[in-house]
Amino acid sequence: MDSRTTDTNDLPLSGVRVLDLTTVIFGPYTTQILGDFGADVIKVEAPEGDMTRVIGPARNPGMSALYLGCNRNKRSIVLDLKRETARTALWRLIETADMFVHNIRPQKIAELGFSPDAVLQSNPSIIYGGLHGYGEDGPYGGRPAYDDVIQGQSGIAGLFGERDGLPQLVPSIIADKNSALIASGGLVAAYVKRLRTGKGTYLECSMFEGMASFNLVEHQYGETFKPKEGKAGYVRALSPHRRPHKTKDGYLCLLAYTDRQWRSFWKLAGMPDYVEDPRFVTMLERSRNIDVLYKIASEVISTRSTTEWLALFEQAEIPSGPVNSLADLRRDPHLNAVGFFRSFEHPTEGTLEIPDTPYRFDRRSLPVRCAQPRLGEHGREVLTEVGMSNEEIDAVFRDSERNQP
Repeated sequence: MDSRTTDTNDLPLSGVRVLDLTTVIFGPYTTQILGDFGADVIKVEAPEGDMTRVIGPARNPGMSALYLGCNRNKRSIVLDLKRETARTALWRLIETADMFVHNIRPQKIAELGFSPDAVLQSNPSIIYGGLHGYGEDGPYGGRPAYDDVIQGQSGIAGLFGERDGLPQLVPSIIADKNSALIASGGLVAAYVKRLRTGKGTYLECSMFEGMASFNLVEHQYGETFKPKEGKAGYVRALSPHRRPHKTKDGYLCLLAYTDRQWRSFWKLAGMPDYVEDPRFVTMLERSRNIDVLYKIASEVISTRSTTEWLALFEQAEIPSGPVNSLADLRRDPHLNAVGFFRSFEHPTEGTLEIPDTPYRFDRRSLPVRCAQPRLGEHGREVLTEVGMSNEEIDAVFRDSERNQP
């Protein structure tokens, strides 16, 4: 579907079959990454479909913007797992699958009969991915979880409170999306293990633990040591002056970091005396005086325009950039030069545009091999592939279609 992409038969996960029983964002974004890498992702949906099918603008029912954003390179089948015929069909699919991925709460998936032990007993080489809100062995195990809740519990929202006195949510579903990046890496690692050993794996990936780990990379800080060498919280990141800097006509972001970059900054700012200021001359001293450093830098940046500063910083190789709005991203010269916004023709939704992935394999983008599927679009095709007869397939669909929108 995209002539700029690599050969679809030469993708990293080409030939890997993934059963995707996930909904909303965390799970579907995880499996979309696997699909982008070439896996055959079969999206198993309840008769009502993934709830994101109705969130956001849409041209046709069940094909909303949010759904389209994380369900490309998949096929869809409707199975009402409350029905015996549907469960039987899923077991047939499990026999041929390389991965079984769900974000159903552990007790709920066990009630349906598809616990890790049961699935691995049926197919000992399968990768079983349980994408949970919380690790199942802890006191929170089995609780429902969504992005907003995890941003709060993992300390992300509290960082704003540390800095500004008021907790805030990041205006992006970062807990869902970051957890998906973590989970997809874990699933690929589990598959590599299978290539070495021939054995399947139960991989659990939990949002709470994932986001707490993500948050504490830098914010564990002084509590990294036992006994501790200071409190938690990376002081540079928590400085109230670490914000986009106001210029004469807008805003920019700047991160002079090394000794050389700061020496260059002071010279460009017309403040050569600060080059040898003992508060700022080394990384250690800058860290100790970060609030005053950023305050002084912000004051001088306000004296020139954004364009003037960015030109000077580029020449001096000081990392900097504009503060883009969502609309500005569409006009960004770099993104447009690399063809980041990719158009393709969806068979039912018309022309769609998606952001590219960050990956290049042999200098080529990952392809859109399969458009985002309509609800149940590939059901008969998928079940035929695992050897089910027309009569068996008809029975599955008769049991499922009564609740289908």
